[in-house]
Amino acid sequence: MSFLITHAKQAITDKQTNVVIFSATAIALYGYDQGMMSLINTNNNYLSAMGLEGESPVVGVIVAVYYLGCAVGAVLFSKFADTLGRKKSIFFSLATASLGNLIMFVAGMGNMGTKVSLGVMLGGRVIMGLGVGGIDAVIPTYSSELSADDARGKALAQEFQSNIFGLVMAFGINLAVTIALGKWNEWAWRIPIIVMQVYPVLLMAVVKRLPESPRWFIFHDRQEDAKEALNDIYGNEGKEKFDELLEQHEKEKDESVGYFDMLTPSHPHFHPTMVTIMCQVNQALTGYGAVSVYGPQIFELLGFSVRNSEYLTLGNYTSYFFLMTLAWLLIDALGRRHLLIQGSIILASSFALLAVFGGLAANANALDIPIYVPGIIGTVVLFIATGAFGIGWLSTVWLIPTEIFPTTARAQGTAISVIIWGLANFAITFLTPVLFNNLDYFIFLVFAGTNAVAGLWTYLYLPETGGRTFDENQEFFKEAGEQGSWRVSKVAKGEYAKMMYPDPKDPEGGNVDAERVPLLQRLEDQVPSVEE
Repeated sequence: MSFLITHAKQAITDKQTNVVIFSATAIALYGYDQGMMSLINTNNNYLSAMGLEGESPVVGVIVAVYYLGCAVGAVLFSKFADTLGRKKSIFFSLATASLGNLIMFVAGMGNMGTKVSLGVMLGGRVIMGLGVGGIDAVIPTYSSELSADDARGKALAQEFQSNIFGLVMAFGINLAVTIALGKWNEWAWRIPIIVMQVYPVLLMAVVKRLPESPRWFIFHDRQEDAKEALNDIYGNEGKEKFDELLEQHEKEKDESVGYFDMLTPSHPHFHPTMVTIMCQVNQALTGYGAVSVYGPQIFELLGFSVRNSEYLTLGNYTSYFFLMTLAWLLIDALGRRHLLIQGSIILASSFALLAVFGGLAANANALDIPIYVPGIIGTVVLFIATGAFGIGWLSTVWLIPTEIFPTTARAQGTAISVIIWGLANFAITFLTPVLFNNLDYFIFLVFAGTNAVAGLWTYLYLPETGGRTFDENQEFFKEAGEQGSWRVSKVAKGEYAKMMYPDPKDPEGGNVDAERVPLLQRLEDQVPSVEE
């Protein structure tokens, strides 16, 4: 009980904890949308109101167009984040998401024709995407700038665990009202939409209580405000943190970086920009955007009925949420590269097995085997694959761009990350129904191959950013330019393939290779004690 009371007090009084809780709740918006649309897509009243057939490609367009809105919102609200501040940008992102959600809710009401209803729904999806894109771009930047160097990964992984909570919550509500009201009842799809309003309304009410990013204050020559924010966040350590940030600002203040600069091969930030782009492309290639949105259809490929597929999807999402605890325990203990590479190996192997079990389920009668055998084994494999994605690939690719750019380019870097995420997921969610209809269970083989490609690229070209300061991570790209190679093994004698960690034998000294610190010690460090 004392443990719970202590940490409840910390959640109320500690500003960094406040930021994590707020950021986690905001990130849950993205997860809620995925879980919300997965069953709305199969609601007969919804399809009728939009004038669509169940297998119409427009169903996929309605889902996918949201991601295009996210891409635009990332640019728009990242610009606001640099000019107006992180907090104001987050507020306007939330307000935009709330407006889009309300527009989706009223689509098809009254005497709207099907064409008007479809247009209103598409408009609502785009507007909500604008807001969520802003949240996904600004929140990781804001959270990272207020986290310690050795806890950035843990903070963001905890936030993305909340993302999965939003997914579970939406799908659970959707499934409950679908069972209670039926697939022909319009409230079975409207209720899950309007419940989403809880997130932006609650967050807009509390955002003013949070500290602004001290890095943003210093970047805008508001040193006194930065000191006040740092003292509010770090207490007695505020003065030391201010001196560090001011020193870093002096190095960066003359830099002016635009999006075109970052996409110019000769520019110093082209290399980190390409790393950011490829991280999001590779995350899309894992196929888990499709699994999240079209979960029930995946289980149907393993031979389950529609209702049992929906129950199993909810179970998969619930397991996903709890397994995400391992993500925030491991990300700062093992490092980003390790989790990504191991995740790719497990995912590629799992999808290859799913192709086998999907094939056995589809041909169970001809092979004279009980259909539940490949179905059950395939379900276990899919649960494992979902956990591997959550632990390895969900939060890491959002964290990396916040760690490899200077303050002058960090908002643009995270915006580019969201843009690529939006475009890649637009393509994946649009194409997945087509792939389902044409490839059947062979779709799993496609994902097995793309996961192998993602893992190989990560091994060759992604530097380990964990346990290093922002300055140290940027040093990798300077040395890569001097070496004339992007291969991690060829830059700085391969030092950036290793995770750095505080040396337990010399707490006041520098970080050491994490392999020199016992894994148990690293894991213990991620779990706060009651005294803390």
